[in-house]
Amino acid sequence: MGKIMEKITYQIKERTSDVVLPDELGFGQVFTDHVFEMDYNKEKGWHNPRIKPLEDIPMHPATMFIHYGQAIFEGMKAYKTVNGDVVIFRPEQYFKRMNNSARRMCIPEVDNDFILEALKELVNIERDWIPAKEGESLYIRPFIYGSDTALGVNPSKTYKLIILLSPVGAYYPEGFKPIKILVQDEYVRAVRKGLGECKTPANYAASLLAGEKAMKAGYTQVLWLDGIEQKYIEEVGTMNIFLRFKDEVITPKLSGSILPGVTRKTVIQLLQEWGENIVERDITIDEVVERYEAGDLTGVFGSGTAAVISSVGWLTYKDKKMTINNGEPGDLAVKLFDEITSIQYGKKEDTHKWLVPVEKKEVEVS
Repeated sequence: MGKIMEKITYQIKERTSDVVLPDELGFGQVFTDHVFEMDYNKEKGWHNPRIKPLEDIPMHPATMFIHYGQAIFEGMKAYKTVNGDVVIFRPEQYFKRMNNSARRMCIPEVDNDFILEALKELVNIERDWIPAKEGESLYIRPFIYGSDTALGVNPSKTYKLIILLSPVGAYYPEGFKPIKILVQDEYVRAVRKGLGECKTPANYAASLLAGEKAMKAGYTQVLWLDGIEQKYIEEVGTMNIFLRFKDEVITPKLSGSILPGVTRKTVIQLLQEWGENIVERDITIDEVVERYEAGDLTGVFGSGTAAVISSVGWLTYKDKKMTINNGEPGDLAVKLFDEITSIQYGKKEDTHKWLVPVEKKEVEVS
């Protein structure tokens, strides 16, 4: 992987007025003034790190990733705490996952220490874009794509890495209100030993048709089953899933077809500390239905970077419509949401060292 020896260069766009954010940010609709970019080739490795004004990407029609999908991305968040400090939530875990995706997609890994410092520099420059309202944050989207201009199914020899920033509001229009989930048994998203554990565009493209059908039927998201037998639950399109029974909390174990969520990891750690019987194992949709009918299923919720915790109020599988906790947010989901967001916004002490502070400093333009 090799250390990056070059210093970051800066091309900072002078602001002529204060940043004014819209009252309703939505998700991924507004972007900051600057991005971080870096290039790769076999001779130099990762090189030419720079922070520059946001602009369209000039791209040849034969750019390799357009045709063969060799690309990966990540998503993490920065927050403005109640004390006015700027922090990033668990970025080292997200960059670790990005490198896992890179290995699977034949993309050169990036030095974690360097890319974290580059991200902190970018967030510092764009700190005025970080919304201060509770529930809002600065979404961070690093991505890498194969940039060779050639047709032919081979790994690219050149790559570009970009970090894009977007101030965001709540991911779901429902807010923390429980959402409706449809169990998908018509299509599959991923198979074990495939790309399911990677954050790559192909996974999301594979989910679009099922998601569109679910939305037209009145559901917010799809819960995917395994790609071989279509009986084991795996994950929702934008989050990992947790089921609370009377004697245990279950989340599907990571089998190679499920994205290893950073929020999932956070939830598991908190539940263990709280003395909950949290179990990672395979669970069939038939078991979920049976335990629901027996009155044993008391809560369902999802975890993910975008929404943090999403309470599920309704779960439908074939003709079986299950109402969870009378369609009200579960107490455990609420507790987890409050705990994680309180840490993110600096309301509670970060005893786990999950927050990486972003020092406020002037940037020397070179």
